[in-house]
Amino acid sequence: MAITSANQLELLQTAEAVAREKMIDPDLVIEAMEDSLARAAKSRYGSEMDIRVKIDRKTGNATFTRVRTVVEDEAVENYQAQLTVKQAAPYLDNPQIGDEIVDEVPPVELGRIAAQSAKQVILQRVREAERDRQYEEFKDRAGTIINGVVKREEYGNIIVDVGRGEAILRRNEKIGRESYRPNDRIRAYVKDVRRETRGPQIFLSRTDPQFMAELFKMEVPEIYDGVIEIKACARDPGSRAKIAVISYDNSIDPVGACVGMRGSRVQAVVGELQGEKIDIIPWSDDQATFLVNALQPAEVAKVVFDEDASRIEVVVPDEQLSLAIGRRGQNVRLASQLTGLDIDILTEEEESKRRQAEFNARTKLFMDALDLDEFFAQLLVAEGFTNLEEVAYVDLDELLSIDGVDEGTASELQTRAREHLEAANKAALENARALGAEDSLIEFEGLTPQMVEALAKDDVKTLEDFATLADWEIAGGWTTENGQRKKDEGILEPYDVSLEEAQNMVMTARVMLGWVDPTEFETEEAEGEGDAPAAEAEDDKEAGV
Repeated sequence: MAITSANQLELLQTAEAVAREKMIDPDLVIEAMEDSLARAAKSRYGSEMDIRVKIDRKTGNATFTRVRTVVEDEAVENYQAQLTVKQAAPYLDNPQIGDEIVDEVPPVELGRIAAQSAKQVILQRVREAERDRQYEEFKDRAGTIINGVVKREEYGNIIVDVGRGEAILRRNEKIGRESYRPNDRIRAYVKDVRRETRGPQIFLSRTDPQFMAELFKMEVPEIYDGVIEIKACARDPGSRAKIAVISYDNSIDPVGACVGMRGSRVQAVVGELQGEKIDIIPWSDDQATFLVNALQPAEVAKVVFDEDASRIEVVVPDEQLSLAIGRRGQNVRLASQLTGLDIDILTEEEESKRRQAEFNARTKLFMDALDLDEFFAQLLVAEGFTNLEEVAYVDLDELLSIDGVDEGTASELQTRAREHLEAANKAALENARALGAEDSLIEFEGLTPQMVEALAKDDVKTLEDFATLADWEIAGGWTTENGQRKKDEGILEPYDVSLEEAQNMVMTARVMLGWVDPTEFETEEAEGEGDAPAAEAEDDKEAGV
């Protein structure tokens, strides 16, 4: 785009050609030309001057003008572009602050260097306009499926022509076995559209679970019409997937509708996903039922929820263990993603051994702490007592409901339990102080002496130390490394501190120390009420066991 004169009709022809090629408004190209010519004129007349250029949209003639603005006397900073009311009097009748004096100046003939500079300015402005147009056009298509043609491959990433723009399918968003050549047709999910100053703006994915959901929406009219809803989906791209569906019409089977006649509908999706096997399961608002469905094709004998409901134990027959876990943990991992729960798979034999071990441990605790014989200790365990706190502070009538326990025996049990707890608390507190625990931590609400002792043993000795901990460091969590989940033990995990409780305690400590505005903490707490558990993210700490 060599510009040799500012007063030529070919400027308009050039603008029209560039606008057609880049699919942008010709006025944007002409404005870029005006800006580039103004910059070139400043290099001749002086950079401090306010030089403006206006190109006639019909003739292509360019008019160069110098503009000076009337300002207050003390506000003059640039004498080339500003002047006072008094200085403006010869040029204007009754000049006012803000008035402009416009003088036409001779047009500038661009030399080779100036022309190259102007060309770069124009190209840059055109690129910006093209990117703005692309963003505005595609921003509302995020979350949909788009068809395109492969243009080229760059470092394993696929550049896709999607009509009036270019998109990128990154290497990690491709299904493992896929390879593409130029001019291949491709279908992908628009994962994100971002306004960027350089590089791609439209990001595609073929591994996102929502890609599978959108494919089902295209293949199953009942989903498109809203009669059937996809409630959740999880994928191991290219290998296996699970999708949970519900029907709002009792006469329509959601699973059968998604499978289609002789599997025609699901096979169309499987074909697009390179043979990915898909389990279609009925969704249920009952977590236990939903989990049993999610673990198909394995049979489940029993489901046991933890108190905080963020973890769950599933008991399966011994011969179903490998099927429930799946190859390299695939089945249980997908079920966990689908339900949002961390799942611990046990065989019936393992559960029996564990329960027996728990029963024996609790029996021994009551025998040692309360000075009971084995029979009486077992009786307490059988009645559902799991720790000394329950015995010490339960309503007396609950102890009296046990066969053979009179009021005197019940009172004696509670006295012994409370004395033992007080002695244990005193010993734990003394040990914590000996380890260096400070009063700020000892007196912090929510921490028992045993918890303070455990923290001190882990070199957490002050409230400041405690406030720097992450919730998973306190309550425990999981790390995902190279696709493998690894358990990280929490300092207070033996005391059944949940992730939510840990987070609240840490935030409270930070507020007390003045690190966090208490109003922000209250806002976050209010927004968090009723939220579903966060989805698992790779390399993040996760809830559960």
